[in-house]
Order: sequence, then C-alpha cells, then structure tokens
Amino acid sequence: MPLPAREHLTIGFAHAVYPLAERFALRGTGIAHRQARNTDELARLLPQCDVLVVSMLWRNTFAQQAGRLQLIQSISAGTDQFDAAVLRAHGIRLASAAGVNAQAVAEHAMALMLALARRLPEARDHQRAKHWRGMIGDIAAREDQLAGKTLLIVGLGRIGTRLARLAKAFEMRVVATRRDPSSGGDAADAVHANHRLLALLPEADIVALTCPLTPDTEHLIDAAALAAMKPTAHLVNVARGRVVDEPALIAALQQQRIAAAALDVTREEPLPAASPLWAMPQVLITPHSAGESRGYEDAVIDILLDNLGRLWRGEAVLRNQIV
Repeated sequence: MPLPAREHLTIGFAHAVYPLAERFALRGTGIAHRQARNTDELARLLPQCDVLVVSMLWRNTFAQQAGRLQLIQSISAGTDQFDAAVLRAHGIRLASAAGVNAQAVAEHAMALMLALARRLPEARDHQRAKHWRGMIGDIAAREDQLAGKTLLIVGLGRIGTRLARLAKAFEMRVVATRRDPSSGGDAADAVHANHRLLALLPEADIVALTCPLTPDTEHLIDAAALAAMKPTAHLVNVARGRVVDEPALIAALQQQRIAAAALDVTREEPLPAASPLWAMPQVLITPHSAGESRGYEDAVIDILLDNLGRLWRGEAVLRNQIV
C-alpha cells in the first residue's frame, strides 16, 4: 500500500517528555500531526496514524489496533523494544534513529572515563561537605591520567568509532571488537573479532561498552568476563543494561575484583532504590542520559522526513531500515 500523500497523511509523535510535535511544527511541512505523552494517549491516537514516531511508549500489542500505520520511525537508535515479526505481520515498516546521538554518547562515555580517572564525583562530594582534601601519599589512591592507558571498546560501530577518536586525542591506546574486524581500523590501534573479547580483557585499563543489545550481547560481560579484567580496571557502560550481568558486576565491585564502574544504563530502569549500586563509592551512575542533546529531536525529524521522501518516491530502502 502506498503511503498517503502529504495532504492526507497523519503523523503521531509519542514520547513522555520530548517536544517532538512542537519541533516538527517549526518545519512548516503542512502535514497533520498529533502528540501522545503516555501509553493511554498513544492507544487512542494510533487508529488515526499513518506514521508513528515512538520508542519506549511502544507496546507490540498496539500493532493490532494500528490499521492505518505503515511506518514507525524509532526515536532511539536501539530497537529491541519492537518485535520485528509482529511488525512484518501487520505490514509496518521500522527505521531506527541510529547515528543521531552517536557523538553525544561518545562524549558522555569520555566524560565518564575522565570522571573516574580524575575522581570528580569524590571532589563534588567534598565540595558539598566544604572539605578541602589534602595531598595523598598513597599512590594508588590518587587521581590518574588517561594518556598511556589501554581502552577496550566493545562494539566499534558509530558510537565506538567516535569514542575511539576521542580516546586517541587523549593519547590512549585503543583496542576494539566488532563483528567484522576487517573494517574500522582507522579509528583504533587494533580491531578484533567479537569472539576475542575474553582474551583482550586482561590488557584493558578501561572497558567501554558501546555495542547493541542482541541475543549475542546479552550478559556479554558476565562473571567470567569480569574475572578476566584487571583489578585496577574500570567498566563504562553506555550500551544497554542487559549487556552486563548486573549481579555479577555488583559482586565484582564488592569484592574489589575490578576498581570502578560508570553506568549510564542498568538492567532495570529506573535503577531500583534497593540496588547496592547506588551506595557504592566506586560507581558513577547517570540516568540513561548519554544520548541526550539539545538537537536530538531535530535530528530524529531529519531522518523521519528523509524516510517519508523515500516512501513517496517509491524507494524500497529506508534510512536506518530495520523492517
């Protein structure tokens, strides 16, 4: 079925806080559009939509009531919340927002690495307490520098490649894994196949996770992987929470088998108040905010408009096509 013409098209924007409809209106497209702020509003809006821009408010059961829906433009780069088989069965195309926040996530990962190395969370705690910390005689307890350290990037895709370039600017040695190790070598000093991860972990001072969540990467960092890391190593996760076996990570931190972790994502979000991670001084947590930037909505809308143009021209392939 061809996508309705511009004057007959209705787009639904569904996000709890992002002002997507407001930003879209500034484009002056003349395309009818609506905004939903929660799942109940989305359920009422769906029957009117030919195109839906959504991420975490999506429920796969919605496909049954979305008779007009032809395209879902994901707001996020990750699309594990969408059941591809369900969408195919209902004739709904899916495109991701891959790339829109790659630079922001890479910069956030770099900031987390620096914060752990330079002990910035501790400095903030001291500031709040009006405590001027003195010099430290214990060498292992001091701030450190990134230059000369080895960074292992797990998943050298868009985000990982940008992080590699930032790390090289800090004079770090960068080793990476990716599905196809024959590409991506320009950004890192060495690129290896994914199955080499366990062999590479012992040489890393920092392990940064930038891979997608797939059946192969779920619990990729498990007890065995954590045991292979240096006791002085830091783990930085800006991928997905389920890439890490969280109980195994907690145990490794409690037993000082790794030195620290910086987590932008957790297994359950928001992180439950009872989680030991909250109170660990060697853990830095940010609330899945690595991808946040002031231009995010506009970047998603750019992809949306590109894909609408492709469909109107009868092109078979979408930008960032998933289904």
